[in-house]
Amino acid sequence: MIRLPLAAAKSGSVRSGIVRLGLDHLASLGLSPGDVVALTAARTTHARVLPAPRGLGAVEVAADMLTNLGAELGDMVDLEPAALPILRSALLRCDRVTDLRESLYDQPLTLGDHVQGAEVIALDPSAGLFTETTALSWQTPPQAAPLYDGIGGMGEQIARVHELVATPLLRPDLFERLGIAPPRGLLFIGPPGSGKTLLARAVAAKTSAAFFQISGPEVVSKHYGESEAALRAIFAAAAKEAPSIVFIDEIDAIAPRRDTLSGEKQVERRLVAQLLTLMDGLSDRGRIIVMAATNLPDGLDPALRRPGRFDREITFSPPNPSQRKEILSVHLARSPLASDVDLSAIAEEAHGYVGADLAALAREASMAALNRATREAGGEQNLAAQALFVTQADLRQGLGATAPSALRDTHVESPTVTFADIGGLDDVKAALTEAILWPQTHRETFATLRLRPAAGVLLSGPPGSGKTLLARALAHESGMNFIPLRPARILSQFLGEAERAVAEVFTKARHAAPCLVFLDEIDTLAPKRAGKDASLDRIVAQLLTEMDGLSANTGVTVLAATNRPGAIDPALTRPGRFDIVIEIPCPDAIARAAILAVHTRALPLRDVDIPAIARAAEGASGAALASLATAAARAALRRALATNSAPILLPADFEDALAAFHARAALLAEDHLERV
Repeated sequence: MIRLPLAAAKSGSVRSGIVRLGLDHLASLGLSPGDVVALTAARTTHARVLPAPRGLGAVEVAADMLTNLGAELGDMVDLEPAALPILRSALLRCDRVTDLRESLYDQPLTLGDHVQGAEVIALDPSAGLFTETTALSWQTPPQAAPLYDGIGGMGEQIARVHELVATPLLRPDLFERLGIAPPRGLLFIGPPGSGKTLLARAVAAKTSAAFFQISGPEVVSKHYGESEAALRAIFAAAAKEAPSIVFIDEIDAIAPRRDTLSGEKQVERRLVAQLLTLMDGLSDRGRIIVMAATNLPDGLDPALRRPGRFDREITFSPPNPSQRKEILSVHLARSPLASDVDLSAIAEEAHGYVGADLAALAREASMAALNRATREAGGEQNLAAQALFVTQADLRQGLGATAPSALRDTHVESPTVTFADIGGLDDVKAALTEAILWPQTHRETFATLRLRPAAGVLLSGPPGSGKTLLARALAHESGMNFIPLRPARILSQFLGEAERAVAEVFTKARHAAPCLVFLDEIDTLAPKRAGKDASLDRIVAQLLTEMDGLSANTGVTVLAATNRPGAIDPALTRPGRFDIVIEIPCPDAIARAAILAVHTRALPLRDVDIPAIARAAEGASGAALASLATAAARAALRRALATNSAPILLPADFEDALAAFHARAALLAEDHLERV
């Protein structure tokens, strides 16, 4: 062992975990460049040594090494060779979680060291070398978390969490007086972005408890025993700094159902067992609350969900309109809002949005306001900050640029068709308005009369009668989230996948309620069960369960279309499933005229008698009438190009199109008779 004074290293010559010694001192200690040395001043730490010019009578160190030694420049420090084991786990406290694995690789760490802006608060063992096998986890301070005032739309969840977590940590004497043990664990269940992690950090800030966050994937290690060691180190650090909160995010990643794991999944089995032991072991954990979050509660091992482990479960449902307004108010609290802003209207239209979606909406609206103001000012250099305001138009633009996160993988372009774009079918549109739109626009009246909205509406009619077009228009008119369910997306060659796909669609629809699920050509997905196709029979059974099972479909309406109503399984058409069946007839002459008027309203017509054409097109469906108008327009195009004149539709164009229509209808009728 030798004793040397501390000297400042030249800028950039020494990084964290490195000290420099003269070659003569290296030789006297029997060290080679890169070996580990123990340094002792007010406290002991470890570092690797590199050579300095011969004759240097001091040890060169960086600023963080002075902190780790508890010394100042010029103080004496004892140095001696050290042999360190490989670290099994390391727990760091830092302001924000950053990936330090690469910068810490092969560096000696000692309990209590400060490295890369983080403090080492737990090591296994207490000193060692950090390698790729070391399980790394972080603790972040609760002071950076928002308090309850900064959380909107979660009054019920905040009250329950305060009762179950804050009270036992702040007033343990109340539970001692009652002679009961406080809750051990709390499980948050809800879709991504609903505020589970935010609330956990807020309650830690409220109680001033130490906050230890475990991210499921970061704990898992491929080496035997290291994952369990990482969990034990975190719980040991939490016990040392009690009162504390251990928060396990995405707990389903480290504690899945053991009965579904294959034989190769031994790491996951051991992690579940270790977590069970830590939460319900022989030793009392003291003032430690374990909180966890998941959006897949059914994938969690059931042993964790019994009393004594996760005693209580709090569900984070998608917020209702008033809660959405409250969340928007929080995110826009510091934004300058124009006088025309109506957050209630935006909240009403933001169906299925969770907290993260509303934060994105506010951000997009602010960016829209900035872009608009920049254009109006003629450039950023001419824009005064005082002229920036968020208007209602900006908020609507933000609403259009975002979508519920629950529907990101099923999101389709919002339909732009309206009822005004559909000619005729007045009775059908009135029936759809009453069945689907009224429950959304007259909620209080429905509640007063104890009327339940229709669970499902079935559109039945011949091909081309406008069933799919009505569904698209209904999605636009209602403003509801729209999920089209296509057979190709559901059917699968693998056992159970089709039923799982149906269940996932309905789960997403519940999270994004009010939502309209559209099943086109439902007869291909739900034919009469006869035992000939087991896969289709299981899909029918799953549809029956989802539409009228134990799960409440509040705000979810199923709209289906078929041209073969007799082929659908009769169990689907009973009340409680498809409550309303709407027949879409072939249009009469008046309806045909209305349909033709829609398809020709933007066309240049001359002397065209639309009612006469409609009377002549007997038996034409809506699709056939659209095709007739297209054929007439093509004839006008050919004539205009041939004569180099402006395109105008003449009666002759429609007469030719009618002749082609009747010829095709006769051919189809003749073919049908031959098949019969």
